[in-house]
Amino acid sequence: MTKQPILITGATGKSGSRVVSQLGEKGVPVRPGSRSAQPRFDWADRSTWDTALEGVEAVYLVPYELDPVAKPFIARARELGVERVVGLSGRGIDTPGYAGANSSVGQLLGDVEEALRESGLRWTIVRPAWFAQNFSEGFFLDAVLAGELRLPGGDGAATFVDAEDIAAVAVAALTEDGHHQQIYEVSGSQAVTLAEAAAEISSATDRDLKYVPLRHEQFIAELTEQGWPAADAAEFADTVGAIRRGMDNHVSDGVQRALGRPARDFRTFVETAVANGAWTT
Repeated sequence: MTKQPILITGATGKSGSRVVSQLGEKGVPVRPGSRSAQPRFDWADRSTWDTALEGVEAVYLVPYELDPVAKPFIARARELGVERVVGLSGRGIDTPGYAGANSSVGQLLGDVEEALRESGLRWTIVRPAWFAQNFSEGFFLDAVLAGELRLPGGDGAATFVDAEDIAAVAVAALTEDGHHQQIYEVSGSQAVTLAEAAAEISSATDRDLKYVPLRHEQFIAELTEQGWPAADAAEFADTVGAIRRGMDNHVSDGVQRALGRPARDFRTFVETAVANGAWTT
């Protein structure tokens, strides 16, 4: 790799912010892609794309959730001289029954993967399992702080992956050879049930947190009562339901293949999150 900057879309998100940090630690020039950055980058404003891509050799692509714009963006990146793209996708994208047939997230990630494969660029796809950070800075944070994790996960287990590992795999693919046309499904090193995850957080924080398994329909009803659109609530219930259906309990080898080391475990994530001040009010 040269010393041309790497554009990180989603630079303020859970994986993107860590990619920015890890590249910085390596002394690699970084161009954070966000609406607040300079130059400004906004997925919804295509007039910002060229300035963000100018002089860039590689891109970390975190999909835009509201519109499938990966294909035109990657095509423009190639026209402007980008040579390498690492795309964030998700586990289950090619697994029948993982999510609903009309899953908007599945369609979005499928569009990203198709765009990468057809791009003619050096591409790598990273497919993470459930982010461990969903408990500390994502979907489940409010529930953790409230002391009750109410989800339709049954007694299923998931191999929650630390976002630091997701970022490390992305950084390797952005800066090293040997990752072209690789699909890295990344997970944690062992499966934990939602009850075990709650107990681990409780033990580390002295916070009373319990897991309450809900029926699929009950979960949808609770989300709609909170103001969620019914379709969005049903889609999220289907996604969480993959844990109940036993589709998230396998350990993937992406971290080992990309980095030559085991993935972090859930306890390490919790200990690090506590050290960084997570779950303090």
